[in-house]
Amino acid sequence: MTTTAKEMNLTDQALGAVMMALQRSLMEQSDIVPVLKEFRFRLSEDGLVVMNPPLVKFGVEEVTDENEEE
Repeated sequence: MTTTAKEMNLTDQALGAVMMALQRSLMEQSDIVPVLKEFRFRLSEDGLVVMNPPLVKFGVEEVTDENEEE
C-alpha cells in the first residue's frame, strides 16, 4: 500500500477565518477548539478555503465630536 502526501496551504481567506476564530474566543473568553473543529475546508487552486468562517459581531457605539457646538 502506498500513500502519497499532498502538501496544502491556507489561503488568505482561511487564515482570516482562523484569526476571526481567535478574536471571537478572546472576546467571549471561550475555547477556540470547538470553533476550529467545526471548520469545513475546500481545496481551491490557491489552497484551503474555509467554507463556514466564524462571525464576529462588535457593539456599535455612537461617536460624537467633542468640538461640536450644541
